[in-house]
Amino acid sequence: MKFSRPFGTDTRRAAAKPRLSRDVYVLGVISFFVMVGFGVVIPVLPVYVRSFNVGNLEVGAVVSAFALMRLVASPFCGRLIDWMGERLVLATGIGIVAVSSGLVGIAANYPQLLLLRGVGGIGSAMFTVSAMTLLLGSTSPALRARAIGFYQGGFLLGGMAGPAIGGLLAAISLTAPFFFYAATLAIAGVVGLILLRPRTAQDAAGAAAEAAAAIPFRTVLTDKRYRAACLANFAQGWTSFGVRGALIPVLIVEVLNGPSAWTGIAFAVAAVAQTIALAPAARFIDTVGRKPAIIGSFAAAAVIIFAVPFAPNIWVLTVLLCLYGVASAFMGTAPAAAVGDAAGSRGGRPVAVFSMFGDVGAIIGPLAAGLLADTLSYPAAFGVGAVLFVVASVYAVRMPGGVPAIDTASTPAVTPAVPTPPTARPTAATD
Repeated sequence: MKFSRPFGTDTRRAAAKPRLSRDVYVLGVISFFVMVGFGVVIPVLPVYVRSFNVGNLEVGAVVSAFALMRLVASPFCGRLIDWMGERLVLATGIGIVAVSSGLVGIAANYPQLLLLRGVGGIGSAMFTVSAMTLLLGSTSPALRARAIGFYQGGFLLGGMAGPAIGGLLAAISLTAPFFFYAATLAIAGVVGLILLRPRTAQDAAGAAAEAAAAIPFRTVLTDKRYRAACLANFAQGWTSFGVRGALIPVLIVEVLNGPSAWTGIAFAVAAVAQTIALAPAARFIDTVGRKPAIIGSFAAAAVIIFAVPFAPNIWVLTVLLCLYGVASAFMGTAPAAAVGDAAGSRGGRPVAVFSMFGDVGAIIGPLAAGLLADTLSYPAAFGVGAVLFVVASVYAVRMPGGVPAIDTASTPAVTPAVPTPPTARPTAATD
């Protein structure tokens, strides 16, 4: 005998199934436009700086000024978010980078160029912290990794398209990429202002109630998940943005005796591998847990990055970079999701400090790696990065295990008309 299902059962299940909010999709689009412009500028920037008749030290100073001002500005971004809201801080930050980048294209001398790049770093910090805070706050714990993965996917796709466009623009003029960057940022800012959900009076009341009951930052600092995430982000900044970005191009030219074009090809193929791996990695992190993802991916990345300087040819190196890209899909998502679990949906200050750990690693890493490569060897420089990955992996063993509970009350994607109640936020014991 067949029994029919009660009418409406499937409909209720579909309605109860958590899904990503509109803000997540909008942030993914914004990240694409931001990274397209960034990818256009980065390959051209050193050549443009050299056109002011300065040396390599001055070129490095321009790059460092951006990262340094990001680091200096990050601690203030949490308070700005509390005062102005994520949406307005995000748009303002993008606007600052857009204006400063456009002015870089008409800079009259090197000091102006250096100052403008530093100002751009302030805007970049405002955008980064507000976007991640909004992303974590608008998504339930059970979907955080998938939301972060979608957001990072926009960056990866933009990063792949940017350098190709930059090469075409550079053929026209060295200043054209900076104006293009300003235009893509302007588009991103307008998209954010128009499409990101503005705060209503009801949302503001809910946000005020949340702020009053927010997890104190000193409590977040004692959470092992947050500590593990910050350590992991420092290791990522040091090795991924420092050792990998600074030494592999030199390794290809000086050790493998290949043309510099090989670097772009190898990095592009690795970026494709990372993009493909993002969705399954995010699903794993949300369903299996942050802890095993951090332990496994950072341990695997340690082995891979240590093997890079021993690659006998470009083919083996490209395979290693692809494997590293797959590991990066986990490494870039799991720590950020752990920050959201520890800090809750009103985590502007914890997100800012988390971002600062990555910035510090990205500032120190290239300098230390270059010094080690010059005084000792390439394996020594890559080995230190591998050690940091091992330390992050081992420390993550102390994190609580388990999978974040589905919290449909805390995300606008499921209950868009109801502000997040203070009791719905994940506590320090939730994973």
